[in-house]
Amino acid sequence: MLFKAVLLVSLLVCLAASEDLSFLYNGFRSANLSLDGTAEITYSGLLRLTNHTRQQKGHAFFPHPITFKNSNGSVFTFSTTFVFAIVPQIASVIGQGIAFVIAPTKGIPGSFAGQFLGLFNDTNNGNDTNHVVAVELDTVYSYGSEFGDINDNHVGIDINGLRSSEAAPAGYYTNSSGRLTNLTLASSHPMQIWVEYDGATKQLNVTLAPINIGKPSIPLLSVVLDLSPFLRDTMYVGFSSSTASILTSNYVLGWSYKMNGQAQALDLAQLPKLPRIGPKERSKFLTIGVPTISVSAVFIVISGLVYFIRWKRKFAEVLEDWELDYGPHRFKYKDLYIATKGFRDKELLGSGGFGRVYRGVLPSSKIEIAVKKVSHETRQGMKVFVAEIVSIGRLRHRNLVTLLGYCRREGELILVYDYMPNGSLDKYLYDQPRVTLNWSQRFKVIKGVASGLYYLHEEWEQVVIHRDVKASNVLLDGELNGRLGDFGLARLYDHGTDPQTTHIVGTLGYLAPEHTRTGKATTKTDVYAFGAFLLEVACGRRPIERREQANDVILLDWVFSFWVRGEILEARDPNLGPNYAPEEVELVLKLGLLCSHAVPEARPSMRQVLQFLECDIPLPELSSLGLSASGLTFARPEGFSEFSMNMALSHSSSVAESLLSGGR
Repeated sequence: MLFKAVLLVSLLVCLAASEDLSFLYNGFRSANLSLDGTAEITYSGLLRLTNHTRQQKGHAFFPHPITFKNSNGSVFTFSTTFVFAIVPQIASVIGQGIAFVIAPTKGIPGSFAGQFLGLFNDTNNGNDTNHVVAVELDTVYSYGSEFGDINDNHVGIDINGLRSSEAAPAGYYTNSSGRLTNLTLASSHPMQIWVEYDGATKQLNVTLAPINIGKPSIPLLSVVLDLSPFLRDTMYVGFSSSTASILTSNYVLGWSYKMNGQAQALDLAQLPKLPRIGPKERSKFLTIGVPTISVSAVFIVISGLVYFIRWKRKFAEVLEDWELDYGPHRFKYKDLYIATKGFRDKELLGSGGFGRVYRGVLPSSKIEIAVKKVSHETRQGMKVFVAEIVSIGRLRHRNLVTLLGYCRREGELILVYDYMPNGSLDKYLYDQPRVTLNWSQRFKVIKGVASGLYYLHEEWEQVVIHRDVKASNVLLDGELNGRLGDFGLARLYDHGTDPQTTHIVGTLGYLAPEHTRTGKATTKTDVYAFGAFLLEVACGRRPIERREQANDVILLDWVFSFWVRGEILEARDPNLGPNYAPEEVELVLKLGLLCSHAVPEARPSMRQVLQFLECDIPLPELSSLGLSASGLTFARPEGFSEFSMNMALSHSSSVAESLLSGGR
């Protein structure tokens, strides 16, 4: 018996390795796949790669190796097609995507979740030794040169890394007109994709279409690409997906594969159904069949009961007209009350000028959240609430804290955010923290926050001025990525127009001199605050340090004094120790001074800031931009540091005179 079992296994392996291997899964109920991570086969026969678990990955592979090369080392022709669906838990909040992958091993050990799609990690991304070829269906825009995403809804061909060699916005070419019709990958609707490689012509085609229209004649991506250098003789084929802090379920409904030929067509009628989204559609029978008089009578009775019950309910909620236009997902107060254990003090994460923030776990999905109860004894509290709903509720960027939804209750205004397990950045910088960040981690946070601000200033449909950029408003997720939060003071205006804000808001030490005089906030005032933030992170000091028996220490002046002496690196945080990159620390310190220039026009844009941080363009000499080393001291207007005063006077005498006269 043992000999027969060994013989049977050997025959199966040989079959999988044959040159003409093919398989067809119209649903996966009886499929033999190699699964790991969150991947599972549901009772209905769906292959679910990700579920509602944060920062996890899921892999599903055909269990046997497949021969991809002939005796000459050339890759055989192969073809595959599968039907997939990307289903966000919250319709307006989209998470990571899915990838078809050819890899040297089942599962991909060492890979990261989140933006790495379970394929690579931050050290091997782009390495030629990976021997991985993938077709990604990406639903998140990841900023950075290592990814190079074209948008947050695209199809890409990946060779050994997540920077696609070819990519295109998701869509399909109609057979009748040949026009490109856009598709939304995370639409919760099934779609079909075909991946075909011709071993003779070395051409790789990728075609995408809705499930009900058939295969288009024109592929979405078509590229001449010899896969021989990237694939080994035997490889594994399968799927990879991952979750981040935003939760999405990714499904594969059916899969067909063929070596040296065309993959067999899927029987769409046999594919399992996706889980129902939302409530069942109500039958029209009752409204049509019941006489008009009876319906009217029942309606009056029910309306009276509903009014009475709502009036008596403990968790009464309020819905206003503006919420219909701007509101994202609305949570029930009862769910938030249970999630935070009645808003107990033990669940309190922190408090600020506009409210208290609690940690919570939603009772139904077990998702961790941060719940902010906004103080609104005055009209200002309501304005803060509306500002966050309207602005951050529609923003989507990996370096911004995600607003999941909100809740209104009589006497209470509540915002629900993505939970950041590592808290705010400031607790890692000041007062001899028990845990400090090394320079590599700090530099990563700096570039992340810069990317988020660039998105707010230039990439979104409107200009968003944050008006409160500082370390305490930068939160760290599970991978220590920096995320800018607290949009309670944010203001929006259209590109090309002039902002009209005239009130001085923000935090002392981060306020630009012109803002303290005019009350007008612009993108340049955000850049000034970002400059103070850069010095904060590099020096491990607050922008203003209060002293009882001596003058307050202004961080800008303090760093400026080191630059004057030609010793700017001496201003770095001593907690960095000897393991830091001197050129990067010097860049950040000088960039902090440049961003904090007293003259707004001399400050760089956030686009330029990112280019400086990525070393795409050199940082200009500070002295050429009006930064004086003379050390002159003058009586300065309120809101000016000594550093700002020296820069203003050095920039030009006319500018200095106007600044001085405006400050009196």
